[in-house]
Order: sequence, then C-alpha cells, then structure tokens
Amino acid sequence: MTLRSANIDRLRGGYFDVFVVGGGINGAVVSAALSGRGATVAMVDRSDFGSFTSQASSNLVWGGFKYLEHYELLLVRKLCQSRNRLMKAYPDNVKELSFLAALDESSPYSPQFSALGAAAYWAIGSFRTRRPRLLDTAAVEATEPAISTKGVVGGIEYRDAYIKDNDARFVFSFVRSAFEAGATAANYVEVVSADRHRGMWRITVRDLETGEELLCQSRILVNAAGPFVDGLNKGWSVTTKHRVVYSKGIHLVVPRLTTTDHERVLAFFDDTQRLFYVIPMGMRSVIGTTDTRVDDPFTEVTDDDRTFLLEQINARLDLDAPLTTADIIAERCGVRPLVVSAKGGRRDDVDWTALSRKHHIEVDRDRRAITVFGGKLTDCLNVGEEVGDAVEALGLPLEADNAGWYGEPAPETRAEFYRQARLMHLDDYRERPDLEPLSDRLWRRYGRRAFAMLEAIRSDPSMAEDILGGTDYLRVELHMAATTEMVTRLDDFMRRRSKIEQVVRDEDLDPAGLREVCEILFGERADEKLAEYTATHPDVTVA
Repeated sequence: MTLRSANIDRLRGGYFDVFVVGGGINGAVVSAALSGRGATVAMVDRSDFGSFTSQASSNLVWGGFKYLEHYELLLVRKLCQSRNRLMKAYPDNVKELSFLAALDESSPYSPQFSALGAAAYWAIGSFRTRRPRLLDTAAVEATEPAISTKGVVGGIEYRDAYIKDNDARFVFSFVRSAFEAGATAANYVEVVSADRHRGMWRITVRDLETGEELLCQSRILVNAAGPFVDGLNKGWSVTTKHRVVYSKGIHLVVPRLTTTDHERVLAFFDDTQRLFYVIPMGMRSVIGTTDTRVDDPFTEVTDDDRTFLLEQINARLDLDAPLTTADIIAERCGVRPLVVSAKGGRRDDVDWTALSRKHHIEVDRDRRAITVFGGKLTDCLNVGEEVGDAVEALGLPLEADNAGWYGEPAPETRAEFYRQARLMHLDDYRERPDLEPLSDRLWRRYGRRAFAMLEAIRSDPSMAEDILGGTDYLRVELHMAATTEMVTRLDDFMRRRSKIEQVVRDEDLDPAGLREVCEILFGERADEKLAEYTATHPDVTVA
C-alpha cells in the first residue's frame, strides 16, 4: 500500500478533530502545528501540496524591508522575529543572504536615507543578521561587477534570508512533520461539500485520481485555501470580516547573471518606482517580481510581462549581451492573496499597491470554522500558532506547544549523520567539485531520512548516480520520493519536490533518465504518467 492510498483509507469514514482544506504553506503549517499538539487532523488539497501560490514565491524569508515605506513597524517587527525563528530552527535550509540595492538618480530614496532605513530594519530585527552598510558607486561596482553603475549614485547592503532549496519543498517539510505526528493528508482530493450536521462538519471529498467520493466528519473546519478562501466560505455559509484581492507576480529564470562566489540578491527600483530583484538559484538567476492587479487567481506570464522585466534588467546590468526571451529557462507566475476588509465597496476600490502580505485568522464560532487570510512563507510559524489558539478558543484542548512540530533534527543527530557520511567518503561519490557536497544536500533535504539513504548507497553505489543527466538528483532520492513524498503525478516531483523544471529546459532533459524516473516513482503506471506529463510539456523527449 502506498503512502497516499493509506491516507485515503484513513479519510474514508474518518472522524477528526480538525479538517484542513488547502495544502499550501498555511494548510501545511496548520496541520503540522495541530497534529504536533495532539489533535487528530486531516488535510486535503485539490492539487498537489504547495502547488499554487506557494510554488510561485521568491524563495525569500524576509522581514519586509519595503513595508517600512508605509510605516508598518509592528508588521515588520513580527516578520523579522519569524524570520529569525526560521533561521534558528532550519539552519541548513533557511540561510542568511545579502541584499545589495543599487540606487540611481531616479530612485525614490537617496542612499543615505536608505541606509538609515536599513539600520532601523537591522534594529527591528534584533540585530540577528550582519550589520548593513552604505556603499558609494565604486563600492557597488566592486561588490557586484554585474551591476551597471551608469547613473548609480550609491547603494546599501543589508541582510535577510532565503530558502536554500525551493519553496514548495519547504512546504512539504511541514506536510512530512504532520505525517510524523499522525495527521492524515492527501493531495489531489477536492472537497465536494461541507455542511453542519448535529454539531459536526460532514465533509464529502472526491479522490481525483480514482473518482471515488468519501465521507468524513470533523469537529472544526479550517479554510486555508489561499486565493480561494472567499468562494469556499460562501459555499459553507461562513461569515468573515475580511476577503482577499489578487496581485499577480512573475519571475523569469535565466542563466546566472551575478558572481558565483557569493549568494547575493540584487535589488533595483524599476521605471514605475517598484522594487524588483535578481535572486540566486544555484547556477541560475531569478528576475522578479512584478505586481499587477488581477481579478482571477488563475494567471499566466504574458509577452508584456516578459518584455517589461527584460527591459528593466538589461538597463541595470552590465551584460555581455542583452537578455532576450531565448535566455528564459523557466517562468514562475502566481497571485498573492492580499487581505482587505469585507465591508462595502468593490474589489476595484481597494488601493492594492499599498497592501502588505499580512495575515488574518478569523473564527466563526457558530459554525466552528476558522479562516486563514493572506500570509507568506516568512510568517508561517505565526499562522500555525495562532490557529492553535483559535482551535482552543473553540473548546478543543491541545497539548502544550513545545515547538516540536517544526525545525530540523537536533545538532547531535546532524553530527552523527556527518560522521557516518565521512566514514563512507560520501562526498567522493561525485566527480564535480563545483556542485554542493552530497552530505550537505542529503541532510538538508531529508534530515533523519538521510540515514536510510546512506545505507542504500553503501549497499549499492549506483544509488549515488545522477539519474537525470546533470540535474543533480540521485537515484536514491527517487526511491525515497516514491515511498515517502506522495508523488502522484510527475509534475509533483519535477516542479515541487525538486526544482528540476525551474533550472533545466524541457528539451535538455535526458530521455532515458526521465523514463527511469517514472519507472521508480510509478512502477507499472510509468507510461501513463509519462504520457500525462508530456501532454503539458511538448518539448520533452521520451525514450
């Protein structure tokens, strides 16, 4: 029985304390927090975990320096504290990162004034990162030669953090934590109906892989559906004081534009006076994000989006040749669900450009429903804790929060893994010195599960081979994903459990390797899953 089928069985006729709808960062962290405190939890998503807004982020964990512009000091303080907690709890996954902002004559703030803001930001963040610094034009060029200093009058360098792997994988780490605490969770399961019956929520769900409909019950219902919370609440007759509006953001993934000796984000003001960034992703750079008002959560990158970002970055970097659409390896596109008051007015009346990524937790006591509005990756621990408080306020007692539901394993466990990796000379299994050591990568991605991977490699050295021709993903990782990561469709692995789709062009994927990936993940259904994938990725060649 697979991990997913076992969880589907538990949904069938199940009785839960809390039923969570939505498997993005909010739903995943709520499930981990509540199950880690003793509640019986079920969580479903109609697509894959982390597959909508949560896979389209900038991969940044930051306190919101730009929110100082609107004097949202309390929000910045809260986000900085959450950033600091994540850096402490996930030292191998959430890493401190330099931000270098180059300011020209048209920038809304001078370097000196920006430096004051950076100093205030550092203080608000409890001085937990390296100190910021003011740079003159020569220092900007010396720090990052890729920046064109034509018109640049100076800059600042300050510190935040980023997720070393990818956002959707970070989301899945909370799903894994929920599994380990006894939660039931399944992807590709949609809620057909949810109604109150004799003091309980009676919930009908449909398994989108088989079409089977299942009935379960729950004392409390949590709506963590991100951009879709309003529609679900309306269908469930849940009343709230807030709603969401949408801002579309896009990122373009291109070959690395900056020096590789440092992981550094470059920040610029575009021609509309809004910030955009060049973010490192291994041997790639990610350019973005835009901020476009939209009314539909389903979006795509347009030609205008691409043209705008390419023009902006070409004007600000000193490149050997201007970037064109031919340089784009992959694209990210998603909406930010921004929180506004539900009282009166139309969505068009909202000044969405001034909205921050704050979240709100609302409770409908009569219907015993909780809604999570807005939020972002940085703020996730706060969301989990606040929903825990809301659950207790509805009369469901929880165990004390000892923070055991999040974070990496203990330092002693880490030290033992590295000791075993050294004894077997794990890092000598690969021949490319430019790649991250295997011991670092396996520990960061898998934690305690990496011990089993060491044993598999000892028994069969072919398990340490790169299975997909230069994608830096090992055969043993595929076997681990097949059994423990609920990979249901090939996209789940290629886009979310890994970031292969974001760093390798479809036409460059090794055909034989891709077939082996499918065979490991799906067994006798490999051909079916491969055909499903190539239907939406026409440039992929199959062996």
